[in-house]
Amino acid sequence: MNVAQNLLLDRDGAVATITVNRPKVLNALNTDTLDELRRAILALKHDDGVRAVILTGAGEKSFVAGADINELAAQTPAGGREHAIRGQHVLDLIENMGKPVIAAINGYALGGGCELAMACTLRIAADTAKLGQPEINLGIVPGYAGTQRLARLVGKGRALELLLTGDQIGAPEAHRLGLVNRVVPAAELMKESRKLADALAAKAPIAVRYIIDAVNKGLEIPFPQAQVFEATLFGLVASTDDMREGTRAFLEKRKAEFRGR
Repeated sequence: MNVAQNLLLDRDGAVATITVNRPKVLNALNTDTLDELRRAILALKHDDGVRAVILTGAGEKSFVAGADINELAAQTPAGGREHAIRGQHVLDLIENMGKPVIAAINGYALGGGCELAMACTLRIAADTAKLGQPEINLGIVPGYAGTQRLARLVGKGRALELLLTGDQIGAPEAHRLGLVNRVVPAAELMKESRKLADALAAKAPIAVRYIIDAVNKGLEIPFPQAQVFEATLFGLVASTDDMREGTRAFLEKRKAEFRGR
C-alpha cells in the first residue's frame, strides 16, 4: 500500500513493514523521504494494533545508500545545521517509538542509511550488505547522530576508525563489531526479519515499551539514577493486566496472551 511518494507501507497482522522506495537512487534519504518516514512512524506508534515494525529498502542493492548528495551539496552552514536536526528528530522517533523496529538491511547502508539502521531497535543484515559512515570522504561529518550511536554500539575506538577512514565493512565484520545483531543469507532476510518481528509482537507491549525506555534512557544517565528509573518502571508494569496474565500463564503452563493493558 502506498502511503507516500517515497515509502511503501504493508500491514500484516501485528507487524507493519516500511520500505524506502527510491531504488533508482539506491533509496537515498532526501528531505521529503525523511518527512514521510516521520509521519509513518508517528502513525504506527499510535496504532495499538501494530506491535512491531520492519524497516527495509526497495530492490536488492540498497537498504539506504545515504543522504541525497544533491541536497547536501547545496547546504549553507545554518541550513546544514537545521537539516541535521530534522534528520536527528526523525531517527529519535524511531529509536524511542516504544515498539521494536527491525532494520532489515538488504544492501548498502551507508551514511544516513547506516544512521537510520542504528536508530532501529535491532538490525538483521543480509550477508551481502555493506555498512559504513563515508561522510569523511565528502569533507563532512555524519549529521543524523552517527558519531553518537556508532560509538555507543561498537565502542569509541572502533567507531573512530570507521568514521575517520570512511571504510565500508561487510555484514560479517559488522556483526563481529556489534553493529548488527544477526547476519542471514540475502534470500532469507525478510523471512528471518518477519520471524523475529512476529516473536516480538507476541510479547507484552507495555513491558516491551518499558524495556526500550529503560535501555535508551538508562544509557544517558548515571547508573544509580538508571536503577531508580528501572525500579519505577517495574512498579508500573506490576500493575498491568499483562503482568497478571503472564504470571498466571506461567503457573498454568500455557502460552500467555498479552493485550497491552
